[in-house]
Amino acid sequence: MANATLWIVFSIGFLLVFALDMGILNRKPHTPTLREAAIWSCVWLSLALAFAAGIFYEKGHTAGMQFLGGYVVELSLSADNVFLFAVIFKYFRTPPQIQHRALAWGIFSAIVLRGVMIAAGAALISRFHWVEYVFGAFLVFTGIKMFLSRNETPDVSENRLLILAKHHLPVLDHYEGSQFFAVKNGKRTATLLFLVLLMIESTDVIFALDSIPAIFGITKDPFIVFTSNILAILGLRSLYFLLAGVMDKFHYLETGLAFVLAFVGVKMLAVAADVHIGLAGSLGVILGILIVSVIASLMFPKSEEDKQKHG
Repeated sequence: MANATLWIVFSIGFLLVFALDMGILNRKPHTPTLREAAIWSCVWLSLALAFAAGIFYEKGHTAGMQFLGGYVVELSLSADNVFLFAVIFKYFRTPPQIQHRALAWGIFSAIVLRGVMIAAGAALISRFHWVEYVFGAFLVFTGIKMFLSRNETPDVSENRLLILAKHHLPVLDHYEGSQFFAVKNGKRTATLLFLVLLMIESTDVIFALDSIPAIFGITKDPFIVFTSNILAILGLRSLYFLLAGVMDKFHYLETGLAFVLAFVGVKMLAVAADVHIGLAGSLGVILGILIVSVIASLMFPKSEEDKQKHG
C-alpha cells in the first residue's frame, strides 16, 4: 500500500472513530464509571495494537517496532498528563460530569496542534541534520529538570496563560453546564469550563515539546511519528478516568519518565559519535525503566507524611 494511501486510510479512520466517540457515545454530559473507563481504555489499546499489526504487515518489522516504540513513549508520557489534569480539575472545582467534555475538546485541539508540530519537526530534521542533536540535548535537559522537580505540585494559579485570559477576557466565575461560552446581559462571555479547556491545551503544548522530539529519537518517519502520537492521545481521556484516583500510588513514575526522556536524548546525541542503539534495545530499555518505576512505587508506597506534603 502506498504511503499516501496509508495517510488517507488513517485520516478517514480517525475521523470516523472521533465522530462516533464525540457525536454518539459521549454526547451527553456524564461521569464515566471505572468500568466504562476500563472498557474504553482497552478499546483504544486494541485499536493501537491492531494498527501496529497493520504497520508490521504493510511496512515491515522495522517500521512496526518504531511504531510500538513511539506509542509506548507517548502513552507513558500521557500518564503524567493525567496527574496535571487532576490538578487542573481540582483547582477549578470542575464537576465530574462535565470533565469529559473539556478533555474531549482539549484532546481534539492537541491532535491538530501536534500535527502541525510534527510536520514542522520532520521538515527541520530532513533539511538540517543538526536539529536532531538539538532535540537530543533538549530531551536530556528536560529529563534532568523533570527529575529535580518530580515531587513538586504545579501551581495552576501562576500559569501565565490563565492570568492573561482573566485580565483580557470576560469570564464568569461559575459553570454554565457543559458550555464553554454563555450570553449574559447581551454579551458573549467565557465560562469557567473555557478556562479549564485553556489550561488543558496549554498543558498539552508543554508535553508535546517533550514527546514529539522523543518520538523523533525513535523514528524519522512522519507517518509513524504522527500515528503513534495520535493513537496514544485518543485514549488519554479514558486513561484519565481510569487512573486519576490511583495516580498517587505510582509516585516513582515521573522519575521513570525523566530517565526515559534522558535515555532517548542520549540515544539521539550518541549518533554523533557513530554509536547506534537498536530499536529492540531501545524499546527494552524504555519498557524496563517504566516497569521498574511502577514496581518500585508499589513496593515502597508514599508515607502519610509525604502524601500530606505533596498531595
